[in-house]
Amino acid sequence: MGKSMKGAAAAKLVQDATSAPGVFVFGELLGLGGVQELGKNGNPEQEKYLSLLQLFAYKTYGDYLEHRDRLPPLNDAQITKLKHLSIVTLAAEKRILPYADLMTALQTPTIRELEDLIIDAIYLDILRGKLDQKEEQLEVEYTMGRDLEPGKLEEMLGGLKDWASTTAAVLQTLDEKIALINVEANAEKGRVESQEREVQATIRELQDKSAKEKGNGGGGGGGVAPHLLTSRGQGAGAGGVGGGRGGYDRDRDRDRMDVDEPEQPKGKNRKAPQAEAKPQRKRNRF
Repeated sequence: MGKSMKGAAAAKLVQDATSAPGVFVFGELLGLGGVQELGKNGNPEQEKYLSLLQLFAYKTYGDYLEHRDRLPPLNDAQITKLKHLSIVTLAAEKRILPYADLMTALQTPTIRELEDLIIDAIYLDILRGKLDQKEEQLEVEYTMGRDLEPGKLEEMLGGLKDWASTTAAVLQTLDEKIALINVEANAEKGRVESQEREVQATIRELQDKSAKEKGNGGGGGGGVAPHLLTSRGQGAGAGGVGGGRGGYDRDRDRDRMDVDEPEQPKGKNRKAPQAEAKPQRKRNRF
């Protein structure tokens, strides 16, 4: 429709596009020949609509307040959309936006009104972020892109080149750090393996030494020493029953066992004599 519209029809198209919900990019409409002729036909009223379209393409609500005398009056839908686009522009410059700065830029009298604008922008998916009511600030995560103002393309290219060079430097530094870490890790691995080999060699050496000592001392341990056999034989002969010194005397022991026990007295009130302590029998140790 815009390709064939000129004059008042083109101005009406600009008015409808800036009021339509969900339309936030105006570069294609701005590039149409009929729209560009609005600023060249010498009609001041139609020229205002070209300025209005430029305002919505890459300006903010503050610019509207500054130049409202050269722009047509805005309806409520246009004002709300322009404030949403202004939040997008501010969010592209800073990640943390204090409520005080936003209220000044958008001319919102209360925090509740400001938060309603931000929430609507988030639902429209032109902005993503979190509202920190305790700190009274907006934490930005994502913003949509807006149209570029004439002469800003070179500035953006310069910024992208600076970003690319900075990113390349950071990546190079990271690669160097990773290479250094790999070298240190390989060196540490070599030291650990060397220590492990030394430990295993020491263990094998000790095992071999212990095996040799066991082999040398195990040959003479199976027999009984001859002098032990001799002394045990002599002891058996000397300590036999009825033998010589240290032997067991059966007759003497029998005499001790045949002693008569004393007769106990009869009658009342007579205390039985206490039994004499029986002599302990001594046994000879063989």
